[in-house]
Amino acid sequence: MTTTRPAWAPEGVDIERPAAARAYDYVLGGTHNFEVDRELARRLTEATPDLAQHARANRAFLQRCTRYLLRRGVRQFLDLGSGIPASGNVHEVALAVEPDTRVMYVDIDPVAVAHSEQILADVPQSAIIHGDLRKADEILDNPETRSLLDLDQPVAVLLLAILHAMSDADDPYDIVNRLMDRLAPGSYLVVSHSTFERRPEEARKMEELSKQSPTALRMRSRSDITRFFDGLEVVDPGITWVSQWHLEEDGGVFAADQSDMLLCGVGRKP
Repeated sequence: MTTTRPAWAPEGVDIERPAAARAYDYVLGGTHNFEVDRELARRLTEATPDLAQHARANRAFLQRCTRYLLRRGVRQFLDLGSGIPASGNVHEVALAVEPDTRVMYVDIDPVAVAHSEQILADVPQSAIIHGDLRKADEILDNPETRSLLDLDQPVAVLLLAILHAMSDADDPYDIVNRLMDRLAPGSYLVVSHSTFERRPEEARKMEELSKQSPTALRMRSRSDITRFFDGLEVVDPGITWVSQWHLEEDGGVFAADQSDMLLCGVGRKP
């Protein structure tokens, strides 16, 4: 059966093939997804019944690290693989605390970009561009990026739940290194990444199922994830679970959604 294209879906988007950003949107309770995305999300949830819990824990980590970095003087954020906007996105958290904060979102999915453009139309100092993380220099050199962000001043690069969508052949370590090399001292790298260490069988099933979409998962070990921070000063408590990182940024409330599949870390460029 052919899926009817909804009014919000840009022309040219393949609505018969699942996309990771839209499946993630469905898991978080969003509505900007197609039946193929929902079916993929359902199959992933069969493999990992608490998948939505991990997604919410990752979202809460995004909000906590945004507040943490704002308190350390960061006023520029580059959110790569930002996905389809959900409540509590970076600009919502940041602008409520520091109105002069600038936020650039980047995503490869046209639906995520189109929906973000609608939401950000009247938001000061926030924008989104279509971009591929594998072409990091193009993202940094994009005129819209350069007009919004001052790369001579510290920038927080957010790579949440995106690096595990890159294969080893993509050389994600080189991509991260090139990004951080271009940024000013005092910039930060924020990463969350799926791991197979606690739940190897579920992780293997998720990797296999994800091959149905253009963004197959490549889960990595704690030591592999730590490598992304080579040359950076890793913030305490180091590489840990997303649901355990700096809970005081939530007012000391214990995180409701726990995760033992998503590791995270924050590193500062000296």
